Order: sequence, then structure tokens, then C-alpha cells
Amino acid sequence: MSDIKLFRLGSDQVTEIPGEAVQVEKSLQALFEANLEALLGVRFLASEYSTGPVHGGRIDTLGLDEDGSPVIIEYKRAINENVVSQGLFYLDWLMDHRKDFQWLVMEKLGPEAAKAVDWSGPRLLCIAGDFTRYDEHAVKQIARNIELLRYRRYGDDLLLLELVHAPKQARVTAQSVAAPVKASVPAPASSTEADPYYTQRISYRLEQADTNVRDLFEAVREYLQGLGDDVQIKELRYYIAFKRIKNFACVEVYPQAKVVTVYLKVDPKTVELVPNFTRDVTNIGHFGTGNLEVSLRTMDDFARAQPLFIRSYENS
Repeated sequence: MSDIKLFRLGSDQVTEIPGEAVQVEKSLQALFEANLEALLGVRFLASEYSTGPVHGGRIDTLGLDEDGSPVIIEYKRAINENVVSQGLFYLDWLMDHRKDFQWLVMEKLGPEAAKAVDWSGPRLLCIAGDFTRYDEHAVKQIARNIELLRYRRYGDDLLLLELVHAPKQARVTAQSVAAPVKASVPAPASSTEADPYYTQRISYRLEQADTNVRDLFEAVREYLQGLGDDVQIKELRYYIAFKRIKNFACVEVYPQAKVVTVYLKVDPKTVELVPNFTRDVTNIGHFGTGNLEVSLRTMDDFARAQPLFIRSYENS
């Protein structure tokens, strides 16, 4: 049971607001589906999605997250319901029916989103009023991208989400990101012909970066990962995402410009923008998510960016 308590501050007294963790009712599922991006950073695709007569199942909610990864959301309606096993069953179905999923994405979000679906780490989100110790133990033993989210309702207008479990992350370093590239990089000309965006890949850029840029990247990575035990890291093609329930920082590397760029979920209007350091990219296209761009060229830049990193982390 969650130990989080919420209090209302009066003029001369403090009153606790009782929280409820009732079984997930259909109306709560509808609330999530109507506000998936605000709550979870996920774009809604379908509700009660049928997996066909042979498979004989229905996925509660199907979506696509801000990094282009498929997301299955299952709601635990009873304390004894094995929602983790059920979700794994649907994850396996999803990996066997990629074309069906991409067709759904194309219908709902367009061809560009369908083309950009990232199959490296499909996610299973299990949402419940509470989880048993068996649920929490089971997901720790399973090497899959499973997250447990506990909710509590306070009164009629407050909803709290608590990340109970997130998959453990391997330690991401400049060497670990670039290493796969070193082992099997084809000739630059053929690479560029095969993939016109080859030189934009984060692994390629880190491989080309000098020692100072790599050291700066390492400092940023260590700091962002150390903000909390709930920080997850996802290595994507063009950037590395740091997230809690939603992304709070996306890191890119530009070896020729000798800069590490971080996109944050901070409102640029609340920041005093400094030329060559912070920039409002709300209406400027970029790979990572977040409207505040922070450009780091020195360790001094890294030091003064840290309060912004914390703000973005707390906002997520």
C-alpha cells in the first residue's frame, strides 16, 4: 500500500485528504485514455484492441510513446488478477504482429509516425490501485520492459500516480553506445548511401567525438541518472532519453561543433534565455522531446545547467 499522504493546508490547521485505491473501474480507464499524453507521455491508439479470434484476447489500451515505442497498458481490476502474465502474453503477440500495429499507427497518427516506430523496447505498463508483493517480485525476475504504476484518488479532482517499478537500466557510457559501431561499421560512403541519416546517429557521433566532449557527455549522463532511483534510460537512434514516467531529458552529441545538447521539459518562458546556452525550440523541429534546448560546451556550462536538469526531472 502506498505510504504517500496528501494534506490540505487551512488558515490554522492541516487536514489529511483520504486517498482511495479502489479497483480500476471502466471510467478510470476512459480517463487515462482521454489524457494519455498528459499523464504518461503516450499517444492513444486504441481501446479494447482485439488480438483476433485465434489469440482470443483484448488489449486494454494500446499506444505509442514519445520515443516511438509501442506501449501496452493493462489495468489490474482485482487484487488477485495476474495482470503481468497477461501483459506479457500481449507483448509476445505484438512482436509477432508488427505490421498490424504499424498499420494502426498509420491510420491514427500518419505514415511518418508508422515509419518511425521503434521496436527495440516495447513497453508494458500495468496500472492498479495496489500491487501484491508477488507482482513486484515477478517483474524483477523478468528481463522485459515492464513498469508498475500505482494510482490513488484524492477526493473528486485529484489523481496521484506512483512509479512502483521500472526496469533496471544497463550503465550507458560513451564507450557502450559507440562500441557496436566500431565492430561493424561499413565504409562511410556505403553507410551514407544505405542510410542518409547515418552521421546523425548518436552512436556514430559519440564515436567521432573528442575526449573533452566524451567527458562532458559522461558528466551529463552520470548527473541525470543520479537524480533518482526511478530514472530510466533509453538509447535511441538519434538521442538518449532519460525518463521517469515521461521523458525529462534527451541528450544529443555534435562532435564537430564540440557540444552536448540536452532537451528539457521546462517552459522556456520561465527561463532567462542566454545566447549559445539556452534556446526556445517550441516551434523548431528536433529529435528529442522537450521545448528548452541547453547547449553544453564546457564543464562550467554543465554546472549552470544543473538547476534546469532538476526542474525538468521534478516536472516529469
